[in-house]
Amino acid sequence: MRKIKVGVIGARRGESMIEYCRKADNAEIVAVCEKRQDLIEEQKKKNVEFNVTYYTDYDKFLTHDMDAVVLANYANEHAPYAIKALKSGKHVYSEVLPCQTMKEAVELVEAVEQSGLIYAYGENYCYMSAPYEMRKLYKENKIGELEYAECEYVHNCESIWPDIAYGDKNHWRNNMYSTFYCTHSIGPIIHSTGLRPVSVTGFEPDMMNERNLRIGAKAGHFGIEMIRLNNGAIVKSIHGGLYQGSIWYSMYGSKGRMESARESAKNGGFNRIFIRADEHSGDYNCHEETYLPEERNNNEEVKIFGHGGSDYYAMYNFIEKIKGNKDADTIDVYEALDMFLPGMFAYRSIMIGGFPVEVPNLRDKEEREKWRNDTACTDPAVAGDLLIPVFHKGNPDIKDEVYEAQQSKFEANVAKKQTFVAGKDEYKNN
Repeated sequence: MRKIKVGVIGARRGESMIEYCRKADNAEIVAVCEKRQDLIEEQKKKNVEFNVTYYTDYDKFLTHDMDAVVLANYANEHAPYAIKALKSGKHVYSEVLPCQTMKEAVELVEAVEQSGLIYAYGENYCYMSAPYEMRKLYKENKIGELEYAECEYVHNCESIWPDIAYGDKNHWRNNMYSTFYCTHSIGPIIHSTGLRPVSVTGFEPDMMNERNLRIGAKAGHFGIEMIRLNNGAIVKSIHGGLYQGSIWYSMYGSKGRMESARESAKNGGFNRIFIRADEHSGDYNCHEETYLPEERNNNEEVKIFGHGGSDYYAMYNFIEKIKGNKDADTIDVYEALDMFLPGMFAYRSIMIGGFPVEVPNLRDKEEREKWRNDTACTDPAVAGDLLIPVFHKGNPDIKDEVYEAQQSKFEANVAKKQTFVAGKDEYKNN
């Protein structure tokens, strides 16, 4: 059986996908593109048994003999990198997020359509234990038609901010608006139901959060989207940096409800699912059950992969789709945008005072023309004259000393890690 040859750009976040290729029966890692030399050296040690070529230049990387590219680079750069890969004849797995402007969204959709290649969006939270079971049950009509849902992805990243933003004042994490990183919350609801967002109203706090200011993040510390779906149902999504974390999904249907456990719950945490549903709408003879979905909680080989093993399932399905498995469960470019655009347009709603705005459907070719030249975003290198503030009341003034302190912490952490790894190697050699 021929293995799919995979190249990965971004050796830090991409490590989980590289590890999949090292262990998988259906894929192999053949190329890694990374600008940080310390991460390249780490990969060289891990890939000794494999024939891997290393690149620092993406265009040269794309000339390598491979079938597919995994994008694990900066989250605001995925669309142009995906388009280049598709035009070079490579299938694409895009780790979050799909794009940062509507212009990029239109160009990405058209690049996928013109290439005829596989584009899979790597929203791994869709493949986590409880959300994936909710998808299965929804498809089986367990709770009837969706009427209301809530979803949360709350992650206070202050302790790890130096290691993910590097003390770079221009890093995308320091310049993303509050509703930008939204697909971990919205994604599983969209993927479970197959419904499409048609309008959204956005909210963010009026005050800047002290935690954000001391790490150099310029946005409101959380965002909310109130989304209307094409069947009339409503979804409330919340995500961001509130102090205590939460991964949680809840769905109310016409004959019942189901939800995952809270992250801090005992006995399985957010992997556990709770169901309360009738056989038929209106009989009010509800059945209650709770369990840990067996397949995704008992596979020890999968648990080593990131995000509760969901990184494994997202990659597995991508590779299987390339190999022609029509049942492989991947997230295509249209669904990826259904997960992402509510966050983009929620922020536009926030900036006009919280009024509802329509969410474009880029399956419609006529609809695309309205957005073909829309570059509005918080990235000066891309936005041009349509640059928007990171916070709805205007960008806060954060002193350079904040970023210098963050950079010092990052450099100290890298040095500590290198010393630790060197010590382990010396111990093994002795």
